[in-house]
Formats: sequence, C-alpha cells, structure tokens
Amino acid sequence: MGRAHLAFTRSFLRRLQQRNKGKPWSRWPARILVGILAGSFFLFLGIPLASLLLREPPAVLWTLVQQPEVLEALQLSMLTTAISICLTVLFGLPVAYVLARMHFPGRRLLETLVTLPTVLPPVVAGVALLLTFGRMGLIGRYLSPLGITLPFTTVAVIMAQMFVSSPFFVNSARAGLEQLDTRYEQAAYTLRASPFYAFRRVVLPLIRPALLSGAGLAWARALGELGATITFAGNFIGTTQTMPIAVYIAAETDLDTAVVISVVLLAVSFGVLLAVRLGRNRV
Repeated sequence: MGRAHLAFTRSFLRRLQQRNKGKPWSRWPARILVGILAGSFFLFLGIPLASLLLREPPAVLWTLVQQPEVLEALQLSMLTTAISICLTVLFGLPVAYVLARMHFPGRRLLETLVTLPTVLPPVVAGVALLLTFGRMGLIGRYLSPLGITLPFTTVAVIMAQMFVSSPFFVNSARAGLEQLDTRYEQAAYTLRASPFYAFRRVVLPLIRPALLSGAGLAWARALGELGATITFAGNFIGTTQTMPIAVYIAAETDLDTAVVISVVLLAVSFGVLLAVRLGRNRV
C-alpha cells in the first residue's frame, strides 16, 4: 500500500511538471503576490522601528542616555531580569520535564495553566499578583504579621517578570524534551548512570538549543514587561521603575527621554534575539 501510494505521488508530480513545462510565467503572479504581501508586512514592522532610531542624532542620544534616571532604570532592569531568568530556569525546567515525560490526570489542565500568562493581559496578571501577595491578599495576609511586604518592592518586579515570561521558557524546554528520543536516556541507564547523571550529562546537552532559545525569549519578554510590573510593583525610581515604566512615564512629559530609553530597549532586545539565533545554530 505504501509503495502504491509513493508511485501514485511520483506519477502525479511528473504529470504536473510536464503540464507546467514551457509555462514559466504561470508562476510569476503568485510570486508577485507573495512578494507584495511579505514586503508590506516587513515595512509595517521596519518603518516604525526605523523612525524610532532616526528621531534623534546619535550624539543627542548618547547625551540623554547618561541621565541619572535613565541609568537607574537600565541598571534595575538588568538586575531584575537577570534574577528572574535564573529563577525561571531553576523552577521552569522541572515543570517542563514533568509536562513532557509524565502522564497523569489533569496534565492538559496544567499545560494550559502554564501557557495562560502568554495570552493574559499583563494588567490582569498584576491585579492577580496584588490580590494574592498584597497586605490583605490571599497569601499576603499571612506574610504581613511576619514583616514581609512584597508589593511595591524590587522583589515584586522580579515576581511580575517571572509570571509573564516563564511560559516562554517552559514551553520551549518542554518541546525540546518531547522531541528528544528517550533511547539516549535508556542507553545511559544501561551503563548504570543515575537519573540525575543521565539528565545532566545526556539530556541537557541534547536540548541545549531549546533551552537557550526559551531563556532568550523569556529574558526579552521580562525586559519589556510593563503592565504587571506597574500594577503590582508601582513606579518608584531606583526601586521599581524599570525601563518600560520609564518609557511610559517619560512619554507623557519628555518625549526625547522616552525615545532614548526606547532605543536602548530596542538595541538590547535585538541583540538578545540575534545572540539566541546565532548561539542556537552553533550549539
């Protein structure tokens, strides 16, 4: 049955090739249409970014980027995103392993729960965190007597970034684990390797491209987080004012400063995505 289907497919392709032989222009209308649609989309993405880069001369951008509030926002964003991505990898990798390798009732529900923050409005995520960890929240009411306050602190910024960015890493790591042939692990077990050793020395190197891709996307998403952060952590210079919040605030009073911070965010995000793609090809 398989050979008959393969022979029929080859015969159909041969007849189609003979029918289109001598009609090279028949493909051009489709190619032109695809080119117009693709070019229009690229322009739709590229022109706004180009206008952002061409708004101010490089000398003016360099002068404005040295303002104290810009540097504080940049430092805070780098610090919080570095911590959040480390925690995301630490907690997200076991979650990805459970979802990829274990089958149990409610697994689909947990997969949906993990992916939900990617489609949930960030402001809703911030409200949910506030109602959970606020002073009168579901968990925060038990933390307040201990002197632990999470909202409107730097810790709140990290929590908000993790909430919205962790699904990117978990889903990427889960996809890498699902595509990995389990025979590699079984071969390690036959050589008396422990599960932890097999995971560390066999599984992790093989899924490294998926891990790097997920970590890069999660880091870029955390860097651009605004809604959940400003709702749960507020806007306090040097404490919770990250770069996206600084852009949002500066856009109302000082457009030049907003442009400068936006250009820095654009450059950092582009650099991260480019490094992830290059690193994934070399790993």
